[in-house]
Amino acid sequence: MIKTFSNIEELSNFAAEKFVEIGNQAIKKHGKFTVALAGGSTPRSLYQLLVSDDFKDKIDWEKVFFFFGDERDVSPASNQSNFKMANEILFKPLEIQKTNIFRWQTEIINAKEVAEQYEKYVRKFFKIEPNEFPKFDLILLGMGDDGHTASLFPHTKALLENGKIAVAEMVKKLNSNRLTLTFPTINNASNIIFLVSGENKAKSLHKVLETEFQPEKFPAQGVKPTNGKLFWLIDEAAAECLTK
Repeated sequence: MIKTFSNIEELSNFAAEKFVEIGNQAIKKHGKFTVALAGGSTPRSLYQLLVSDDFKDKIDWEKVFFFFGDERDVSPASNQSNFKMANEILFKPLEIQKTNIFRWQTEIINAKEVAEQYEKYVRKFFKIEPNEFPKFDLILLGMGDDGHTASLFPHTKALLENGKIAVAEMVKKLNSNRLTLTFPTINNASNIIFLVSGENKAKSLHKVLETEFQPEKFPAQGVKPTNGKLFWLIDEAAAECLTK
């Protein structure tokens, strides 16, 4: 489903309603709601809304378990950390228990070890076998102006990974390590929501949604749920170059 909104406020409001709807369905079905968060300015607007009076009482937060789709290889106290953003805007205001938060342990020096540790956390929580992938109830994703999503960047080895849940990748153009869930993990989710806003995303969004399938160039094209729902929530500025 592709849905366009006039501005980021309307987009975020719809996303918050969908977050609560999916969460409550998951809690009713199996007693908990597992969600992998995204970083960036558009998800930030969603998180701010979830702690508002309009939404904070619409879900049992004690039954929500938070993971992260990706992370920068920086201290959890760094302003670049996806965890820090979520912690300050979402976790602290809602008084989420630490036992409900699964962050990448970036204080470990070696990025490869951080990814391996995160995979262990995920496998233990979901109680899955070595050849299985977790089934998140919801994975939130953003998209960069180069078509990357999570920390799956164009022309990187991580795009080809089909056996691991999580990997580390040195992204040459950023000259930094990134940590990310892999395509098989993302595509196994029950629900995936892309949150895309801003005119700087317009050209890439057109290429991702309306041109030939080239996920090595536009990784967001590689997000195709195997047995789940995919939602593209975009604002008018990001949709400017779409023909449909």
